[in-house]
Amino acid sequence: MKNFLNIPETAIIFKNKYFFIIKDTFPVSPGHLLIISNELRKDYFDLTKDEIDSLPEVISQARLLIDKNNSPDGYNIGMNCGKYAGQTIYHFHCHVIPRYKGDIEYPEGGVRGVIPSKMKY
Repeated sequence: MKNFLNIPETAIIFKNKYFFIIKDTFPVSPGHLLIISNELRKDYFDLTKDEIDSLPEVISQARLLIDKNNSPDGYNIGMNCGKYAGQTIYHFHCHVIPRYKGDIEYPEGGVRGVIPSKMKY
């Protein structure tokens, strides 16, 4: 694996042929993990078919890792693709964010909250 992001091997908590998982440096909630591609890919749309096919299994692995040490009530899974979608690191990464009852007052609308005025509908 080429480590384009200079992430220490000791920070990697899971690795397969296409991706590795680390704890998010600035977690949104306890247990927040990042899935990162082993090969340099700008975003989800640059992944190969094999990488895309492998991603659901890695997301499930991230959930198992989170569930080992936390008891979330739900999950948000998200990817920022492009500057105007909030991407600041141009190497594919997928956020697996555990959610907890009461972590926000009105969770309805979920990922629609990336544009706050669109969250409630």
